[in-house]
Amino acid sequence: MQFFFQVLILCFVGISFGQIAPPAPAGPLPSERQLAWQQLEYYAFIHFNMNTFTNMEWGTGAELPKQFDPSELDAEQWVKVAKDAGMKGIIITAKHHDGFCLWPTKTTEHSVKNSPWKDGKGDLIKDLSEACKVNGLKFGVYLSPWDRNNKDYGKPEYVNAFHEQLRELLSNYGDIFEVWFDGANGGTGYYGGANEERKIDNKTYYEWDEATKIVRELQPEAVIFSDAGPDIRWVGNEEGYANETNWSIMRRDEIYPGWPRYKELRSGHEDGTHWLPAEADVSIRPGWYYHPAEDHQVKSLPQLLDIYYRSVGRNASLLLNLPVDNRGLVHETDVKQLIALKEQLNKDFETELGKNALVTASQERGDDTEFAAANVNDGNDTTYWATNDTLSESSISFEFDRPTEVNRILLQEYIPLGQRVKEFVVEAEVQGKWMKIEEQTTIGYKRILRFNPVETSKIRVRFLSAKGALAISNIELYRAPNLLTVPDIRRKRNGEVSLSVPDMSTEVHYTLDGSEPSNDSPKFENPFMVDSPTSLRAIAYDPKTGETTESMLTYLDIPKGDWKVIGASTGTIADAEKAIDENPDTFWATAEGTITPQELIIDLGKLETLEGFTYWPIQERYPFGIITDYEFSVSSNATDWKSVAKGEFGNVVNNRIEQRVDFNPITARYIKLKGLKVDGADFRTSFGEVGVITSKK
Repeated sequence: MQFFFQVLILCFVGISFGQIAPPAPAGPLPSERQLAWQQLEYYAFIHFNMNTFTNMEWGTGAELPKQFDPSELDAEQWVKVAKDAGMKGIIITAKHHDGFCLWPTKTTEHSVKNSPWKDGKGDLIKDLSEACKVNGLKFGVYLSPWDRNNKDYGKPEYVNAFHEQLRELLSNYGDIFEVWFDGANGGTGYYGGANEERKIDNKTYYEWDEATKIVRELQPEAVIFSDAGPDIRWVGNEEGYANETNWSIMRRDEIYPGWPRYKELRSGHEDGTHWLPAEADVSIRPGWYYHPAEDHQVKSLPQLLDIYYRSVGRNASLLLNLPVDNRGLVHETDVKQLIALKEQLNKDFETELGKNALVTASQERGDDTEFAAANVNDGNDTTYWATNDTLSESSISFEFDRPTEVNRILLQEYIPLGQRVKEFVVEAEVQGKWMKIEEQTTIGYKRILRFNPVETSKIRVRFLSAKGALAISNIELYRAPNLLTVPDIRRKRNGEVSLSVPDMSTEVHYTLDGSEPSNDSPKFENPFMVDSPTSLRAIAYDPKTGETTESMLTYLDIPKGDWKVIGASTGTIADAEKAIDENPDTFWATAEGTITPQELIIDLGKLETLEGFTYWPIQERYPFGIITDYEFSVSSNATDWKSVAKGEFGNVVNNRIEQRVDFNPITARYIKLKGLKVDGADFRTSFGEVGVITSKK
């Protein structure tokens, strides 16, 4: 409110002295703490707690402190990884729903003070906060309101303990930039041994007004996160993206933890009553906590880059989760991908093309240089281009000295005066005519658009609709390099092969004899058939720079077009066909209540000389029924069977990649894969994909 009155005073002073006044504030305005938070843009979530050692996502509360025992815990490593990745801060799960506290709190015995780690004398919150301070990173805390361990949960006594935990975290560990409250509240739990369900009214039980008062008193610069803020909001999904239309304002008084209209959080409310910008949270792995079985499922560079552009590039901040492993370290695979993202972003935004361009606008506010069009590329985020109040449509143009390729545009509004733009178009002049590149809605603090490279001497942004006068602080233009990643190789059941890369400007070259390809090798242009055992190797090539990726080698055996499932332990044959659809991300599983062994019988369509088989475990986030012990049999008539391989898939549960088993050549038409033993207590057996090896090339 104080900031709002300051803006009004500036407007009044300008009018009094005959100067051109700035645009009047448009709608709710950000506080100073919110403005400071907006500038961070990208920071780390650390999920590391009791769940790391029980291999769970949500603990029950019945865990024992002695189970928390990292062997190599190094908070300095976490901070170094985050800093090297370009992140501006870290938020740590100080207490998750199971109630285990990472600091020696006075409120419960369920904490590190009773763990083997550092002989009970450790304080992880202290270690991490000090490491952040030394390395110049902001520090934040996640404190779960729900506590499945505390015997008093659901009673007033627990609320007092929850508030005291908050006071401890905000009093003893230096400056806190964000306090994170989860929306998961109430349900089954251990609750001191009660093992029962406890329901609470999440609107009133925690006395949120008192919790907010504690934060404001002890950490006045900290922003508070929850579904409803009061400072920043959840983006409405855990996939790391905001909608293309994303207002930083919402009708905040309608929202509460567990709000059923959560999808509205992705876009905000155009008629919002409070400044409540979005934070997009997502994990670099499928799970929030570390699970060895997900070591091969760390998000790829294209996935991470897409998350960045759909969060930071859509007026949200990105909170990327790093599940620290049970050693107490950020896993090396995660580190590799984080650095790859940083390096690619450095390349994408290496050279700003608009800073030396001639900038002109259809109109400037009062023809005053204070609000001139040139302010959008002066490198100063406190200046801005503004238009007159009565103008309904306006444009701003960039003119280059020579034709220039552009494929990114970054726009920012001067949000101390509110969020205004409702609709805009980006255009390029090509051969004397204006060509529409993009048509979009909101901008807010930051908007980044990606598009195919266009060579032009002029770029124009036309603003079609806004709340009052425009106030644009920054526009930047870039030619991001082609995204070079190894090609994705896919084959249909009929043998048709496709090769793809994220960037359409990148070429793909391949060989079919296993030799290393080059840019002189055949170029992929249309799907082609591979109907016999083949070693396909492919590279991505950037014709603009001459760079290539490492090659991707894939062995393709006989196609599955004529294959049929003729026997499945349970369920329908149609469902079981998912085990031979050439897509490891689909699966077939036997019904609940079945017992091992379970089997799948496949007709290959004709006699083949077999030299081995392959098995893809289920790739779901919560896998089940993975075959650990197998038997593989063959037949020529589907009646008389011969067992040709029997054994164990070593470490398959923790390493869910394709399993390959070789055996002596044998001719057969029918194959049977039997799960003798599976992972899990319900005995269901799952099959991601089953294949054969007809040549040991």
